[in-house]
Amino acid sequence: MEEEKKVVIEEAKAEAPAEVKPVPEVTISEMNEEEVLLEKADAKYDAGNIQVLEGLEAVRKRPGMYIGTTSSAGLHHLVWEIVDNAIDEALAGYCTEVTVTINTGNTITVVDNGRGIPVDVVKKSGLSGVETVYTVLHAGGKFGEGGGYKVSGGLHGVGASVVNALSKWCEVTVNKDGGVYYIKFENGGKINKHLEKIGTCDPNKNGTKVTFKPDPEIFTDTTEYSYDIIRDRMRQVAYLNRGIKIVVVDAREDHEPRREEFCFKGGIKEYVLFINAHKTKLFDEVLYCEGSVPITLESGSTAHVYAEIAMQYDDGYSSNIYSFCNNVHTHEGGMHETGFRDAMRRVVNNYAREYKFLKDGEDDLTYEDIVEGLTCVISVKHPNPQFEGQTKTKLGNSEVRKIVSGIVGEQLNRFFLEDPKLARTIMEKIVMAANARMAARKAREDIRRKGALDLTTLPGKLADCSSKNPEECELYIVEGNSAGGSAKNGRNRETQAILPLRGKILNVEKAQAKRIFANAEIGNMITAIGGGIDPEFDVSKIRYHKIVIMTDADVDGSHIRILLLTFFYRFMRPLINEGYIYIAQPPLYKVEYHGKQYYAYNDDQLELIKKKLNLKPGYPFQRYKGLGEMDAEQLWETTMDPTNRKMLRVTLEDAIKAEQIFTDLMGDNVDPRKEFIHENAKFVKNLDI
Repeated sequence: MEEEKKVVIEEAKAEAPAEVKPVPEVTISEMNEEEVLLEKADAKYDAGNIQVLEGLEAVRKRPGMYIGTTSSAGLHHLVWEIVDNAIDEALAGYCTEVTVTINTGNTITVVDNGRGIPVDVVKKSGLSGVETVYTVLHAGGKFGEGGGYKVSGGLHGVGASVVNALSKWCEVTVNKDGGVYYIKFENGGKINKHLEKIGTCDPNKNGTKVTFKPDPEIFTDTTEYSYDIIRDRMRQVAYLNRGIKIVVVDAREDHEPRREEFCFKGGIKEYVLFINAHKTKLFDEVLYCEGSVPITLESGSTAHVYAEIAMQYDDGYSSNIYSFCNNVHTHEGGMHETGFRDAMRRVVNNYAREYKFLKDGEDDLTYEDIVEGLTCVISVKHPNPQFEGQTKTKLGNSEVRKIVSGIVGEQLNRFFLEDPKLARTIMEKIVMAANARMAARKAREDIRRKGALDLTTLPGKLADCSSKNPEECELYIVEGNSAGGSAKNGRNRETQAILPLRGKILNVEKAQAKRIFANAEIGNMITAIGGGIDPEFDVSKIRYHKIVIMTDADVDGSHIRILLLTFFYRFMRPLINEGYIYIAQPPLYKVEYHGKQYYAYNDDQLELIKKKLNLKPGYPFQRYKGLGEMDAEQLWETTMDPTNRKMLRVTLEDAIKAEQIFTDLMGDNVDPRKEFIHENAKFVKNLDI
């Protein structure tokens, strides 16, 4: 009986529509690697065991090493690689327009009007430039000082060849010096016919057109491209490269036809305004600093590092600093952010002391005080950037720190001197942030003395698990005492802890830190998780590597979920960055038939179960209004049992988009929420009022 019930649940899960498809807790590639590690190696180990992967075999064997993942993120990464090549042409001064098209069959076409990939023979490879770039790893015009690019985001020479390796087929057409050249690669980058000249063109109209079809044998999760993801990324690239026109087209027959153009003469100044569109700004002006500084390369020749910084204050409490180098988003910051930090602390504190915003004997304003409510975009163009790791998330060039610090320091100081009114507005905001910080610290210390934030004393409402290994421990944050009771009785006591919440927690997007620290439910979460709270949060000290939000599947449950996500995003963001936050997926329906129970997580699955059981219209079923309606056994079986449950992992792929969403949904401005409701109401099937 139990076995049959489990099969039905699994079948229902398999038929789930795309929007609720669970993110696996362990990816397929990770599972395969774990299985390999568990197998016993052959006793014999000699030269015969050494494999030499020829050509692009290494990419197909370990795609994750080159594109990070074979999920949707990796699928879209293929587009970024080809677009980056076009943008590198733009950075070199030869490309003004790029078009990205999603075709029927989910193939991608990228067209640029750059110089066109070289078609003459490369001596070292014996192949044309096109064939070399698309079939040889670490081949391209971006190496050394004699390369074809002064500035480039693609430094490893693997972008085009990786896309080719992971495609079912890839076509390249080059217009160059009056000739039109064509080649098609198939089955992971294999050349069936060498590059050939197929026609002529205007000698003044050069460029490259690339069309590829991702290999479904590699991208087993999905080969479906998202127009929104591509559109958002291309818009960002257009902001970072002012004056370049980027067109995005959805030409799929089974999709709504869409076409958008992006071209921003104001560059990152317009980007800051876009990010802050729904925020209450302290002033309309965007402060903008830029400069070009010469550096000496290893050969002794001279090149220039160009830096531009745009910033604007709003009346909020969070800061948003986004940094880029050669259009690469440096998520972990680096020397350009360090230089910005140095300049802001130096200029603001000097001004504060000179104009008596700080009294004699008072401590300096901290960087956190200075950037509260600040949105800033830092963009650096460097001829030889040193990124830390293949993922390019941190800039390591030490000279950039001094360059950015000098540019920001000089120009920000001039802004302050030329516009005392603007300077006073900023300084008053910063001093207010400093006072709030000191008040929050006092409130935190007061609460800690009372035991509410004592990390050595766990909250009484917490039903902890017996294991002390964070890697296997799970914390369920449950809505209400009733559901909390069922969860406590139904859980695995070894690895699953339960923390029930009473009502809705505080909306931290609108509250000052003093109120946040005084909130009992927030205090319970802080102490239970164990890593502290921003800016002192330490993710290495957390007690659970799965923190599961488990709320009712109704409007109130959704509201509580977004309140919790807002808290984690603002005060424990590393939990999201590291993938430790999950959302439980309790079923919506239960069907009883011949003494067995069947569960459905949405309307489509309910209809599937009815069809499989051949139930007649009008057959009764139960729709759960809350977790409290389930007994312990049902809650365990459907929502908490690792062998059956569905869980969504919360990830942060686009920090700028996430910032806008939290601001729109939870901020003071009502209009964005109304707009969101109007745009998304059509997707709501069941609404409890």
